[in-house]
Amino acid sequence: MGRAVPAVTRALDILELFLERPTLSAPEITERLGLPRTTVHELVTTLAERAYLIPVSGQPTRYRLGMRLFQLGSVFADQLDLAHEAREAAQRVAAECAETVHVAVLDGTDVVYIAKVDSTHPVRMVSAVGRRLPAHCTGVGKMLLSGLPAERLNAAYPLDGDLAGMTVRSITSPVRLRTHLEEIRRDGLSYDECESNDAVFCVAAPVYDHTGDMVAGMSISVPSIRWDDRRREVWSGLVRGGAATLSLRLGHRPPSQDSTATI
Repeated sequence: MGRAVPAVTRALDILELFLERPTLSAPEITERLGLPRTTVHELVTTLAERAYLIPVSGQPTRYRLGMRLFQLGSVFADQLDLAHEAREAAQRVAAECAETVHVAVLDGTDVVYIAKVDSTHPVRMVSAVGRRLPAHCTGVGKMLLSGLPAERLNAAYPLDGDLAGMTVRSITSPVRLRTHLEEIRRDGLSYDECESNDAVFCVAAPVYDHTGDMVAGMSISVPSIRWDDRRREVWSGLVRGGAATLSLRLGHRPPSQDSTATI
């Protein structure tokens, strides 16, 4: 591996500061990075000349991110392959848990599996990439439904009808489904407790893209003979981390917890 170039590293450090604040002045950059003023001035001037930074209108000593970064980000977004990225992320999670890992997207009121990595255990869930299941019966599907705006949810699941179940534990009431989705939004995790298969439990987490939209869900599916409270907690953490990693690969930036991030 080659040696990192200090000047390039410092320039990137400057750009990454703007992930937390929309505008910054040269003195603020100097203070935050602990660099000499002359170094910051030279780097900011170079970045501005190349359109990576631009002066704020009416505040020439303050800068914001420039059009060149938007152009690079657009190229990155255009080249993303969700199915490819999903399979790589699923493989890493499956390697840690040895259980079946899926990534699925929402298509109407169904989920469609776009990536799957099988469990290494002899007893495991039977499924396939491309398979469709009713979203309200699956952990990953309920996660995706929790991200829908109210008007889309109401159109797909009118309150005056019943939902078809896959097992005796499936949710068949639209009212109960909405209550359950509220819990999922609050917790950031969704569970399928033998609702799509009498002998399988699942836990699912959301996957977001660079726009902040929920575009997929990742789940770990486990035969009931291997599901217990301790493992449920472990697998919940694994799928949450795996989904977050996949989101980052899709360009998602989690909301900053830094209260100074806005002006």
